[in-house]
Amino acid sequence: MDVVVKKSKGLIGEIEIPSDKSISHRAILFSLLMKEGTYYIKNFSNGEDCLSSLNAVKLFGVDAQFIGKNDLKVIVPAQLKSPAQPVYCGNSGTTMRLLAGILCAKGFEVVLEGDLSLSNRPMKRVIEPLNQMGANVSSLNNNDKAPIVIKPSSHLKGIIYNSKLASAQVKSCVLLCGMQIENSASITKFIEPFSSRDHTERLIEFLNGDINVNNNEITIKGGQKLTPKDIAIPGDVSSAAFFIAAALIVPNSHIKIKNINLNSTRRGIIDVFLRMGAKIEIINQHVVSNEEVCDVIVKSSKLKGTIVEKEEIPKLIDEIPILCVTALFADGKTIIKDAQDLKNKETDRIIATYKNLSQMGGKITPTDDGFIIEGGQKELQGNVSLECYHDHRIAMSSYVCGLMCQNAITIKEFEWVNISFPAFLSLFNTIKQKEHKNVNK
Repeated sequence: MDVVVKKSKGLIGEIEIPSDKSISHRAILFSLLMKEGTYYIKNFSNGEDCLSSLNAVKLFGVDAQFIGKNDLKVIVPAQLKSPAQPVYCGNSGTTMRLLAGILCAKGFEVVLEGDLSLSNRPMKRVIEPLNQMGANVSSLNNNDKAPIVIKPSSHLKGIIYNSKLASAQVKSCVLLCGMQIENSASITKFIEPFSSRDHTERLIEFLNGDINVNNNEITIKGGQKLTPKDIAIPGDVSSAAFFIAAALIVPNSHIKIKNINLNSTRRGIIDVFLRMGAKIEIINQHVVSNEEVCDVIVKSSKLKGTIVEKEEIPKLIDEIPILCVTALFADGKTIIKDAQDLKNKETDRIIATYKNLSQMGGKITPTDDGFIIEGGQKELQGNVSLECYHDHRIAMSSYVCGLMCQNAITIKEFEWVNISFPAFLSLFNTIKQKEHKNVNK
């Protein structure tokens, strides 16, 4: 499906972003770590990635059914069963990497498969620590990539793992394996250079798990099963970032976004926007299922360039493509460093972001670990047809940039957006209005 994007005259209105993808994954995958019982997930993501996690747990005997549009009823059996087929993870690295940690202690032989994109992403980062813990995990093709084969092991042990990466997926994989080691005196410690997303730690704590967080060191005990409890999921700040960025750079914009996650390890993009001079008002802050939630009001803003590096990167790694778009329209230069892991996403996001923004007329230079962006542009030329490289975030970032192009752009294969955000176009259509309406504050 090709999508044509035309210059916008202003974005006005009030919207609610679909549910957080990271929390949705964990809310359903953790059913494999729970005691027997029933719980409900309110506002589960209907993106294809999260549906991959939902379909995966069903293969192990978990009964999970939608009741209404976005709510799930989940029944955890007394005993999980071995799947009769390989577990297909689709395009979802979160599904595959978290399942690898969960399944090491289950005593099943399981193959984890993915689509072409997922099968080209690095899996050594989880295979290596799991095998250090005594697991039996290997790459089917001996290339440290999917498919991954997990075989039963009776020698699991806790370890202290010093990770070179600040990665929520690697951290979660190790912790979820460690908590299942039969010896309750077993301790697994994960140490990372900077704090990555902490949804795993928060949800384990919410479900009565025994976990200790000390800055960048997380410790978990063995011999644990989580308690089934109802989980409410807020809107995804990574998805909200596209709308926040669009409202900041498109003149005459004023929007309100309700019920978005403001987790301290996820709000990096908002903090950087505020540093750039963004008119973002955070209101109605509260806590739901151990996660901070808020509403935001965003207005068109005069922005300035900034430098983003080091410990900020894990808190906004998925938002860097849309940050690059925003930086084109900020005064001065923006430099993004220490983001080399962008090369290991659905595509090489450094090259893909550079190609699309430069084709539209953006002044952006790729580096080995990020970008140099020359800001101060009022509008871009446009009049191009763009690839999305099978990457939902590249597609959505290109769409937002198209709103600031003098001539219309075309984005090919825009259906890849359905991986995370099927409602993306319909939500933008609700705020792209010719006549400005007041926003209810």
